Amino acid sequence: MSTGNVTKTHQTCPECGHHECFTTFADGGFFCNSCGHKPSGKPATPANTDDMKIEWVIKPYRGISAKVMEFAGAKVGVKDDGTDYAVMYEYPKRPKFRVLPKDFSSPMNRGFKADEFFGQDKYNAGSSKVMTIVEGEDDRLAFLEMFACKWPCVSLPSAGISKELLKNTMKWLGAFESIVLATDSDAAGERAAQILNMTHPNKCYRVNMTTHKDAMEYFEEGEVSDFVYAWVNRKKYVVPFDTNTPEQFKKMLAESRDDVYLPTGIQGYDEVALGLFQGHVTVFTAQEGIGKTELVRMLEYSLIKNHPTVPFAYCHLEEPEQRSLLGLVSYALEKNVTRKDLITDMDQINASIDDMMGRETVHQFKIGTDEDPDVLVERIKYYANVCGCKYVFFEPIQDIAAQRKGGMGLTEYLDQLSIQLSRTAAETGCGIVLIAHANENGDTRDSKQIQKQASVRVELQRDMENPNEDERNKTRLIIRKNRPVGPVGPAGELSFDLSTFTLKETIYGT
Repeated sequence: MSTGNVTKTHQTCPECGHHECFTTFADGGFFCNSCGHKPSGKPATPANTDDMKIEWVIKPYRGISAKVMEFAGAKVGVKDDGTDYAVMYEYPKRPKFRVLPKDFSSPMNRGFKADEFFGQDKYNAGSSKVMTIVEGEDDRLAFLEMFACKWPCVSLPSAGISKELLKNTMKWLGAFESIVLATDSDAAGERAAQILNMTHPNKCYRVNMTTHKDAMEYFEEGEVSDFVYAWVNRKKYVVPFDTNTPEQFKKMLAESRDDVYLPTGIQGYDEVALGLFQGHVTVFTAQEGIGKTELVRMLEYSLIKNHPTVPFAYCHLEEPEQRSLLGLVSYALEKNVTRKDLITDMDQINASIDDMMGRETVHQFKIGTDEDPDVLVERIKYYANVCGCKYVFFEPIQDIAAQRKGGMGLTEYLDQLSIQLSRTAAETGCGIVLIAHANENGDTRDSKQIQKQASVRVELQRDMENPNEDERNKTRLIIRKNRPVGPVGPAGELSFDLSTFTLKETIYGT
């Protein structure tokens, strides 16, 4: 309190927000006849910081009628000269002020807590089947104007939703049968909608605003009918990672990729597994020295020869890039040119490369020894999403783990990598073909997750100690797991031709 001369009376108290009860004095003192607020070391900043008196009246604002302003609990602060200075929104506990055109930093908002909805006190819990939530106070005014106050509506106190707001509104909001989320069509509005949906699951519906960001913009642009249409045709809100409504399930089915596969050219394999599936992980397993790399190369060449327009990428960690290329050339020329010293006609080699790579659908990539092995997943996503590759061949999967950083163990790392690869194949629709070393029991070495996460697992068998050379060079394919199609068992035999250094299918079953 003060005994000095009065300078202003009938002001709004910056502490309690009540109107026409705050007095300031010439000596810097002040007093509120409503809450008893008075100096405590430092005078408070009065509601009006310059030499003007604000009169709070119910009047039209931004095209909103005085009737709606009164119903909503909003007043306009008018200066002595008759110009509008601010808008006051009557929240349940204390008002919030907006200094025009859009300033919420006024000292008048000191002590305001964003823990209740604007308009929450205007509706009893469960008094209507539907409660609409908009983002800003003016959006609520626009909504009430557009619907002639027929449908209840509240607004968020701020774009961010606090724990206090959720706590104070949980029971009240939960009493309504459905909640219509008409928050802004931007990132902040979507976050707010997600939070409200998570706290009130299976009750929320989203208004799809396409031409304007919020309700007030629709109102000011004269597109009331468009907003009403969007509100009436609201859809049940489901977070991006969830599918819940019949319409969403139908859309998912309509937009889902068909099961796509390409024959390998290995008759026995294709009869059992149909071919290499896109969107799945296929892993070929065998002990070292069986010829896994050569099998993958045969599959790569089959794509080049039989499906030349299908993009794919490959990486063989255990051999130089030059060897990988010349291995494909050997298949094309049907002669061994796997080393440069075996090449007698370089023009022939170059012509073969032009023929195979001329469409630029084949990508050879590498992963440096100093690179983090996690780049493998990123490379696959790049080739799938950017280059449009339908398959990525990589081998051997265990070797990449040697470059891991940090304290993660080998098995744990391979377990996690296998899961990531499986999910990447499903998400991108790219077929990932892996080679994995097997242990003496036939399981994938160092991590069983490699074979568990794969959709198709093919075991390679070869009798390397057989006295018959033809038998020593014969590789049998046994499908151990076949999630896309089902059948398992023998799936063809291949013979290695030393003269051409290539694999060829033998008569199935011999």
